[in-house]
This record gives sequence, C-alpha cells and structure tokens, in this order.
Amino acid sequence: MSPPDHLKVAAIQMRMVADVDTNRKRCLDFIHQAADAGADVVVTPELFTSLYFCQREDAALFSLAEAIPDGPTCQALAAVAKARNIVIVGSIFEKRAPGLYHNAAVVFDRDGSMAGKYRKMHIPDDPNYYEKFYFTPGDLGFQAIDTTAGKLGTLVCWDQWYPEGARLTAMKGARMLFYPTAIGAHEREAEGMDAVHRDAWVTIQRSHAIANGLFVVAANRTGVEEEMKFWGSSFIADPMGQVLAQASTDQEEVIMADINFIDTDVAREGWPFFRDRRIDAYDALTQRWLD
Repeated sequence: MSPPDHLKVAAIQMRMVADVDTNRKRCLDFIHQAADAGADVVVTPELFTSLYFCQREDAALFSLAEAIPDGPTCQALAAVAKARNIVIVGSIFEKRAPGLYHNAAVVFDRDGSMAGKYRKMHIPDDPNYYEKFYFTPGDLGFQAIDTTAGKLGTLVCWDQWYPEGARLTAMKGARMLFYPTAIGAHEREAEGMDAVHRDAWVTIQRSHAIANGLFVVAANRTGVEEEMKFWGSSFIADPMGQVLAQASTDQEEVIMADINFIDTDVAREGWPFFRDRRIDAYDALTQRWLD
C-alpha cells in the first residue's frame, strides 16, 4: 500500500517530574489528546520518562534505562499506537547490556509493532549535558524507517545541529525528520543570549527542511530542572522552512499540523538540490579537518 499524501502530525511539549511512572502516564495522556484531535503521527520529547539526568554524572542513574522493546515504556507506547491506530516516535534511554546504554528513538506503527529504532549518533559533553558519561554513540547509522505513514527519519537532539545527519537520512528516503529534544539555557547564561541560542536552534532545523525538501518536527521539553531552563518552542516546519505550528516557551502543549507531501515534490522540483549536488567533490567531508 502506498503511504498517504496527507497526514496530521503532532509534537508533545511537556514538563517532567522526578517520578518515572507519572511522566510516562502524562505523556500517554498527551498522546491520547493528539489522537483525539486526529493525529496520524506523534513524537515525544527526548528522555520523557525522567528529569534530564545528564546534568550530572551519577552511575545510580543508569537504573532509569530500559530494554527495547520489552521495557515498560516501549510496551506502553506500542499499546497506545495499536489502540489509537497511530504512529508514535518515542524517546527511550536504552539498556542494551550491562554497562552499555544508548539514547534511542523507537518508532511504533499503527498495529503496535516496532517499525524501527535509531540510536543517537552525536553525543554532547558540555556543562549540564554530560551525555558521554551515559550514552554510547549510535551504531545503527542514519535511517529512514518504513511505516504506514511513509518513511520517517528519527534523529535526536544534538543531532539537530549536523547537516550531514539530516542529509543522509533524507537520502535514505525519509519524507519527515523527527527530533525528540531536551534543550534549553543554563541559568548562568548571559542576559539576552537565551533568545539568540533558541533562535539558532530553530533556524538550523528549518535549514534542514529547506536543504532536503522535507518536513521537520521537533518536540522539546519545557520548565526548569535543576540549573536548566528548557526552551519549549517545539515546532513543525514544511519543506520551505515555513513554521506551520510552534509551541510557547513555557507551557505544556500538543502542537499539530496538517501536512501534504505534494509540498515536498514542489520544493524539490523548484529547488533541485539533490540534482545539483557535486558528489564527486565531497570526499573531504569524511575528514575531521582540512589542514
């Protein structure tokens, strides 16, 4: 069966608390809300079952990780996907084996089956983002996951800043890019820079939509956790980078947009970036730096 030309997509923006079960239940409630409004595809924020634990290095926090697909969060998302006949992109702290953990995005199709899994490729190590302590870099590569909604690209947070990841995912055939996210400002950030950095975050992802002629959906958390104030500002952009829907900076919301994949054809035919790429001249991109 050919994927539909029209879809309604939704992104969940929410606050998290210390209790995992509470966060999971509240996220499921938001998914039901999106489904009630007619959503076909829903994406969660990054690591939505807990507070953003990577603000410090603490081995005890590995206990938050779950198996895929047998952990409680995967099982709950799969059940809701089947019950509501929707596709869900969910963020999971994956326990692959003792001492081996990933930051994963898992896609569940309308029948509750796991359509695919992506492991975050770019792992930051910055103040209050000590992710290298917790996560092994992804080893599944960039993917376009087949679903009844078409091929979906699932990148995660820090991946947002890398045009290479968006490009390779698009080249695999993804017609939407989903970015589960946990990003914000440190409380010590210089006055005025919060808005500058948040605008850069939106702009870089809109540029991925334009450069690749596809839809981009970013789902962020909001609220204050320890020293971080998360930006919110979740959004959905079309293949020309136009923002179709955007959340506030500080409220819990489910944002939605109707998307028409004819827009991808129009964008790529009008601005044929894939046709004009000089693939014979890009070998140096595999180098760290050109001295």
